[in-house]
Amino acid sequence: MPPHSDPSHEDEKIERLRRAMYSRSLSPRLGGRERHTLGSTNDTVGNDWTREEGHLEAVQVAPRTITLIRKALWWVLVAAIIFFISAVGFFIYYFTFGGGGVGASNIDIVVSGPPTIAGGEVTELQISITNRNSVPLDLSTLTVNYPPGTRSPTDFITPQVTYPIYLGTIAPGETKKGVVKAVFSGTAGSQSDIKAVLDYHKDGSNAIFKSASDYAFTFSSSPLSVVVDGASQMVSGQPVILTVTVTSNSTEPIRDVLLSATYPFGFQYTSSAPATISDGLWSVGTLAPGQAQKITIQGVLTGDTGDSRTFNFTTGTRTIATSTVIDVPLASSQFPVAIAQPFLGLSVFVNNSSSTPSVVTPGEHVTVMVTYQNNLSTAITGAVIVAKLSGFEIDGSTVASPDGFYRSTDDTVLWNQTTDSSLANLAPGASGQLIFSFQVPTADVLKNTASPSIGLSINAAGTRVSESGVSQNLQSAATSKIAIASNVQLTANGLYYASPYGSVGPLPPSAGTETTYAMVLTLTNTTNQIDNGVVTATLPPYVRTTGKQSPSYEHLTFNQSTGQVTWNVGTVAPGVGTAGTQPRQVAFEVGFTPSTSQIGQTPVLLKDVQLSGTDDATQLPVTLTSPDVTTNLVGDTGFNSINATVVASTPAK
Repeated sequence: MPPHSDPSHEDEKIERLRRAMYSRSLSPRLGGRERHTLGSTNDTVGNDWTREEGHLEAVQVAPRTITLIRKALWWVLVAAIIFFISAVGFFIYYFTFGGGGVGASNIDIVVSGPPTIAGGEVTELQISITNRNSVPLDLSTLTVNYPPGTRSPTDFITPQVTYPIYLGTIAPGETKKGVVKAVFSGTAGSQSDIKAVLDYHKDGSNAIFKSASDYAFTFSSSPLSVVVDGASQMVSGQPVILTVTVTSNSTEPIRDVLLSATYPFGFQYTSSAPATISDGLWSVGTLAPGQAQKITIQGVLTGDTGDSRTFNFTTGTRTIATSTVIDVPLASSQFPVAIAQPFLGLSVFVNNSSSTPSVVTPGEHVTVMVTYQNNLSTAITGAVIVAKLSGFEIDGSTVASPDGFYRSTDDTVLWNQTTDSSLANLAPGASGQLIFSFQVPTADVLKNTASPSIGLSINAAGTRVSESGVSQNLQSAATSKIAIASNVQLTANGLYYASPYGSVGPLPPSAGTETTYAMVLTLTNTTNQIDNGVVTATLPPYVRTTGKQSPSYEHLTFNQSTGQVTWNVGTVAPGVGTAGTQPRQVAFEVGFTPSTSQIGQTPVLLKDVQLSGTDDATQLPVTLTSPDVTTNLVGDTGFNSINATVVASTPAK
């Protein structure tokens, strides 16, 4: 470049040249010009040479039409997104808040009624429905859902049915009102509610829309009440009597009323009036307005002194006449009871044993001792103690008491201050003992009595002056039981002349020669059933079994190595072998070959005869033995004792 050349002039020349190259009119003119040959030029440029470049405009690589299309598509996409968002917002507004849509928030369902409701009485509720939408509600239907136990106001008995109420079309701004009546049931203080649900359609749509409202209320009273009456303090092991009263508070009859009881630990139910229909459940039936029904419950409560127990009672109705549960609870009550120490501690000893039941045998002489002690911090005056015998009749002539009086009219032994002066005034902690005795009937008397036992009931009464100065009557009791063991008899006999198998061999028995006998085991039983009975016996080594047995159905086994005979008796029923009935019996044949060492003796044929089993009434083991059977056949018809001794063999002729 010349030193004084203008750079802008050079740029202008280049631009003219570029236009000429692409111009259709100038391009041919350039073809005739002389062309120069390119060569290499070694120009030396200083390292410090610089040139400020002018501003270069951006060069568009792609054609201009493609760029325009891309921009257009981008704006179309932005417009579509904006349109979609706008459409969604519009429809939401339209169907929820818009003037042309239907929104549940624009439907007012108001249920009006008292905040508290008396159970068992007719309650009237007003329901209003207002359409604040700009379009009508078509095919509108109202459904009122009632809580369980709601009854019809027409008869107070029929369950109130939930059914739809057709309202038709509700125009924009229109309000429809109505009244529903029902009889509600619930426990006082409890809460409940009903739900009003409106189903409707929108014009041009088959969809079902819903709107709902709740109405909550509290029961001010229950149609039924339950009251429990009884002693708040009870002595462990003593009878308990509770009276439960169910009363109707309704103005109309209440049908299918039930009462249920939940007993505390340690309570044993014994009876009730009326009887239960299932465990802890009574049918009260239909109660007229103001009618009350009483249920008396008896039982025994056991526990430690100072313990607290709670009885729970619930009354209500059932929806099905055969149901054994309370479907609609209407009232409940809790009855707490404290287990207190008896004012007069009583203990019973039978033959010096406090265990119960005590076991005695038929015909035994029994001694009963009753001990007492004042457990109060104050004196007890005029104490009376009575012991009553129950069960089978006792021979009154055998009852005796050194300090009491036996009253045969009711089988009681009585002690008071006239028979024992110490009972006139019992100081705190004072104690003593009372005694009486009697004889148990014999086995012959008891033979027709199944599982006989004697009940002992000891009752005490007295008076004390309370801390407030009021005289109080006190009671206490104790019980015991005497079980009488069954009189089982076991006998073992030997037969020769009366043998069912026809005995063979010499009699008296001769040394070296076998003689056969029949062994007979017999069992009789008077009163209690004997379970798991087994009779065992042992054959000496000089006696063998022949294998003959009768009857065949009795289970009899032999152990040849030990010589043991086992009769598996099983159950021995009461009365077997008494009053003309047949005893349990089994017979089997044995062969006896005497040795010369036994000459002049009456050897044993069967020994160690023993019965073992369990008395079903007393649950005590039974063990009996019978004398050994020898060649001296006592009881065999036609047998003479001179034929019992072994003799020497007779030489053959």
